[in-house]
Amino acid sequence: MTKRSALKRSTLGMINIDPLQRGGILTPEARDALAEWGDGYSICDFCPGNLEEIKKPPIHDFVHRDLPEFLGTDHARVTNGAREGIFAVMHALGEEGGCVVMDGNAHYTSLVAAERAGLDVSLIPVSDRPQYRVEPEGYGDLLEDLFGRGEKVVLALLTYPDGNYGNIVDAKRVSSICKDYDVPLLLNCAYSVGRMPVSAKELGADFIVGSGHKSMAACGPVGVLGINEPHQEAVLRKSGYHKNKEIELLGCTARGATIMTLLASFPAVRARVAEWDSEVEKARWFSTEMENLGMVQMGDKPHNHDLMFFETPVLYEISKHAKKGRFFLYKELKKRKIHGIKSGLTKYFKLSTYGLSEDDLRYVVDAFDEIISTSV
Repeated sequence: MTKRSALKRSTLGMINIDPLQRGGILTPEARDALAEWGDGYSICDFCPGNLEEIKKPPIHDFVHRDLPEFLGTDHARVTNGAREGIFAVMHALGEEGGCVVMDGNAHYTSLVAAERAGLDVSLIPVSDRPQYRVEPEGYGDLLEDLFGRGEKVVLALLTYPDGNYGNIVDAKRVSSICKDYDVPLLLNCAYSVGRMPVSAKELGADFIVGSGHKSMAACGPVGVLGINEPHQEAVLRKSGYHKNKEIELLGCTARGATIMTLLASFPAVRARVAEWDSEVEKARWFSTEMENLGMVQMGDKPHNHDLMFFETPVLYEISKHAKKGRFFLYKELKKRKIHGIKSGLTKYFKLSTYGLSEDDLRYVVDAFDEIISTSV
C-alpha cells in the first residue's frame, strides 16, 4: 500500500519558477472546483449527448461564446491538451502524401502529431546561437521550394512562442505568407493563450491551440482549440454511427475536474492577460540581473516573454568541484525554498517569471548571487 506521505508534494510553499507550471498555478476558485468535481467523469451526469452542450455547469456558454471570443475564432472546443488539438487539425486536413511545414523550434508534440496523422514534416531553419530565431520569410522560402517540387502542403504551424527560448515570431507576417500559398496556419500557443493577449483573427491564423495546465490556471491535462471558418466543417465533422459525436475529438474530451478548473479560473485568466506588459517588464529585469551574475540569456533580446533559457557557465564550473556535483544547484535552491529547475542541470536551464512578484524575483536573483559567491 502506498503511504499517504509518499503522495505529498515536497515543493508546496516554495517559489516556483518552472515554465511548465507558472501559468498553470490554480486560482482559489479552481482549487475549490478541483475538490468539488474530482470524482471520475463528474460532469457526465449532466451531459445531453455531447460535452459542449452541457448548460449546467455552464460549459455550453464557455465553449460557444466565451472561449471563441477569447481566442479570436469562430468556433472553439476544449481538448485534453494542446497536442490533442494539433493532432485533430492535422488529421482532419491530412491527405495521403501530405506535408506539414513548421518552425524549427516546434515542440516535439507537433512533430509526433504529424507523424501520427501520416504527414511528412518540413522545418523552417533556426538561426545559430544565441538568438535561435525563426524568420517569417523562411516559410515563404520553404513553401516555394515544396510547391515547386509538387509537394502537397496541407498545413503550416508556428509555435508562438516556442517552449525552449520563449521567442515570439511575427505571426502576422507568417500568416500573410501562408495565405499567398493558400496554406492554412495553426498557432501553437501553449505558452501564450492565458498569459498574453492572443487573437487568431488578428494574427491571421486559421487555428489556434492553447494549454489549460500550462497557461490557463487549470489542472491538467486540458487544452483549448479555436477554429476559424470554413475549417470547422472538416475538424468538427460528426460520426456516422453516433450523430452527436465529433470524430476528431473522439466524441468527448475533458470530462471532469480538468474542464471545471478551466472554467473556474477563466474570469481571472481573462483579466490577467491585460497585465502582460508588466510581465514582460519583469522578465527583462530578471534577465538583466541574471546576466550580471555571469549567466547568458538565449533567444530574443530584449526578451518578449516570461519563459527564458539561460546558459550558465559560472554554475557549470562550480559543479565540477562542488560536493554534490551537478546536483548542487538543485540542492542549494531547495534549501532556499526555490523550485523549478530540474535536478542535475547546471550548464543551462529554462525558467519562467510569470506571475511572480518583484519581491519574489529579487529573492531568486539574490539566491543565485549567494550560491555563486559562496561556492566559487
